[in-house]
Amino acid sequence: MDAWGHGDFLCRNYILNGLSDTLYNVYSLATTARALWESLEKKYKTEDAGLKKFIVGKFLDFKMVDSKTVMNQVQEFQMILHDLHAEGMKLSESFQVAAMIEKLPPLWKDFKNYLKHKRKEMGLEDLMSD
Repeated sequence: MDAWGHGDFLCRNYILNGLSDTLYNVYSLATTARALWESLEKKYKTEDAGLKKFIVGKFLDFKMVDSKTVMNQVQEFQMILHDLHAEGMKLSESFQVAAMIEKLPPLWKDFKNYLKHKRKEMGLEDLMSD
């Protein structure tokens, strides 16, 4: 077996190893790693737009509640922002700060108003340290 054939064999089996049993049975028929990769990409890349819509929905629906700690909810919100960035959807830092302020829980209303009326523009780090 030549080097290319050995590399292709390893790569193909590495990809197959990451699949569930049912998907393995479907995709194990691919003869090369490239054919396998292209087949998977064709099937699952089209669902990318659906994933983006789902993440945007999570972002828009996210609301902080008084029953959980604010820091845990901020981390949850930051994970949603990270998912947006990972999908290629960039938001300016000032928009992220404004969105986070808007999503503060109801009992934080006074602090929320205080932050909204600050004249100096804040970054995410400024918001976390206030």
